[in-house]
Order: sequence, then C-alpha cells, then structure tokens
Amino acid sequence: MIRLLPLPALCFACLAASTLPAADPTGELPHQRLLHYADDAGNEQPVRTKSDWEIRRRQILQGMEEATGPLPDRNNLPSLDIEVLETVQGEGYERQTVRFTTEPGDRLTAYLYVPAGASAGDPRPGIVALHPTHRIGKGVVDGQSERPNRAYGKELAERGYVVIAPDYISFGDSADYDFENDRYRTGTMKGIWNHMRCVDLLQQREDVIRGKIGTIGHSLGGHNAIFLGVFDERVQAIVSSCGWTPFHDYYGGKIAGWTSDRYMPSLKTDYDLDPDRVPFDFYELVAALAPRPFFSNSPLHDSNFDYRGVEKAIPKARRVYELYDAANNLRVVYPNAQHDFPPAVRFESYRFLDEHLGHTPRNGESGAGTDES
Repeated sequence: MIRLLPLPALCFACLAASTLPAADPTGELPHQRLLHYADDAGNEQPVRTKSDWEIRRRQILQGMEEATGPLPDRNNLPSLDIEVLETVQGEGYERQTVRFTTEPGDRLTAYLYVPAGASAGDPRPGIVALHPTHRIGKGVVDGQSERPNRAYGKELAERGYVVIAPDYISFGDSADYDFENDRYRTGTMKGIWNHMRCVDLLQQREDVIRGKIGTIGHSLGGHNAIFLGVFDERVQAIVSSCGWTPFHDYYGGKIAGWTSDRYMPSLKTDYDLDPDRVPFDFYELVAALAPRPFFSNSPLHDSNFDYRGVEKAIPKARRVYELYDAANNLRVVYPNAQHDFPPAVRFESYRFLDEHLGHTPRNGESGAGTDES
C-alpha cells in the first residue's frame, strides 16, 4: 500500500513540529523522540500502539515533505511506454537498456536485468538498485566504474533477481536534467518519484513476484534507498550502504553537502543550514521503515556518514520495530572499512534480501553473492 498525503496536511506538520518541546529531561531532541506524536491540538502524546505510531509516521513524512516539497499525486499515472534500446547477454542474465515514461514530458533510462529462466511461470523478486555518486550513473552497479565493490545490480541479477537500475538525475543519461523547469521543489523528491516509477515497472512484469520488491544502494544510492522505502510501502526490504547518519553527525552538523540541486537546496534557503531547524532527520526515516526489514552498512571509517550517529539512532528506531515485534528485521553492521561496500558485508546484505524476500538462488544463479573468498 502506498501512503499518499494530501497537501493540507503539510500545515499540520509545521504545527506538530512547533509544539513539540525543544528537548525532554534526558536531552533528546524532537526528531529523536520517536515514541511521541502531536495530537490535533498540538499537544504531545506518547506512542503506545501501532495506531499511535501511524500518526507519528504520517507526521515524519509530512516533515520531510515540508523540506523536499510534496510527493505529487500518483493517481492517473501515464503508461510507462517502455522502449528497449539495447540488449546484452551477461552471465546467467540478460541486461536490457530501457527508457520509459516517468511523467508527461520526462523519460528515464535504466538497466533492466532479467535472469535466465525468469518467466510468468517462474517469477522472481524484484530489486531497485540505486547507484552511488558517479558521472556514469547506472553503469556503476554494473561494474563499469573504476571503483570496486559497487556491482550490486549485476551481482543480484546473477543471484536470480529481476533488477532495475535507473540513472539518478544529473548522472548517466540524465546528466543534463533541467532542475529549474521541472515541477519539483527539490531533486530529492524527483528522485523519489522516479524510483517509485521503477517499482511500478517491476510490479507490472509477469516475471516479478507481486509484493516481493526490495531496494539497495550505496552512498547516494544508500539514502535514496531509504527515501524510496519511506514513501513507497510496496518496497518490502531495504539495504543502505554508507547512506546515512543523523544531520548533527554529518560532518559535525555542517549539512551544506545536502543542498545541491540534486538534493535539498531548501536546507540552506529555508533552514539556514541549521540541523535543529530541518523538519525531519534520519532517526525518523529509519524508524518509518518499520516493521519492514532494513540492513545498514555503516563502516567505522566512513568520512561521509559517521557511524557514531548511526549508533545513536539505531536503538531509538529499534524501539519502533519492537512495537511490531520485528526487532530482528533491523540489521546494522560496522565493518572496519572506509566509505565502501566490502564483499563480506555486501554478500551478507544479499542473504538478508534472500531471507526477507523469500528468494533461494537456484543453480547457476548464485553469482558472486555466495563467494566470499
């Protein structure tokens, strides 16, 4: 089920944010206080039930939309009108380069990996594989860049998943994206829209098991995987590598790196680069994924996303997972590595997806994902 929020609800998000206290006696800031919500009168109430949490979750999405702009109405979506531009045979899969309609006047290019044997009679789980920052975009997750440990799109196809790997705006075939003349307040929300259209594409395929969709990404792709999971509940498992830390822990609270056109310029123009003023944080976004399975790779020497912030946030998010009796669905690893997706961790994340999406790699489909040598 996709949760769509009416635009008037954004005003309530502002009210809720303004009425929560600056900090409680333990020193928690509002975005860290996950088990509290603002009622219709703006008074703080404790989260005791799943229904209470759903109120808090709606307020989290509303807070993010305040910063990113609203998710456009997804009723009456245009046909995807998929065009296959190229087909390449891989090891146990076919890789198609496809172009499809995301919205009137805009088409997105992606790699679509179809494993051998996938069919209506033998459908597989689907994966949205989101690439890290690199000029070649989707080619990174195909192993085409100079960076090792990034070919998770290809590796998951070898493992037997149907995988779509789109270009993010300003990279690859979307390098010349026109931010000034689109309908979005931020690049982040356009990215969320595009990635939801990738889920639409997977859900329409007969060789994909309906309701068995996951997403994975590193760095840029790591937080985009979280953003997609937050806004699209059809995504049933999320893997984020080197993709997040709370804003106060991102370069010591210096959040200018989040303000380019491809991200959220509003963090500068509207909130003056002050993490205390930003109306959402990653404490809330990770919790908003509950109870769906979430795997985070947070290396000890990641200079972009400080693992110490992850260590602060995870216990708070776990309390929300516990509300659903789903604490085991939250998995975090802290490898002795830099900003990287090391093989042992990457393969562990694949097994995590296998477990939670009900996928058993068949003969000839295990690929690199079972070889940790």
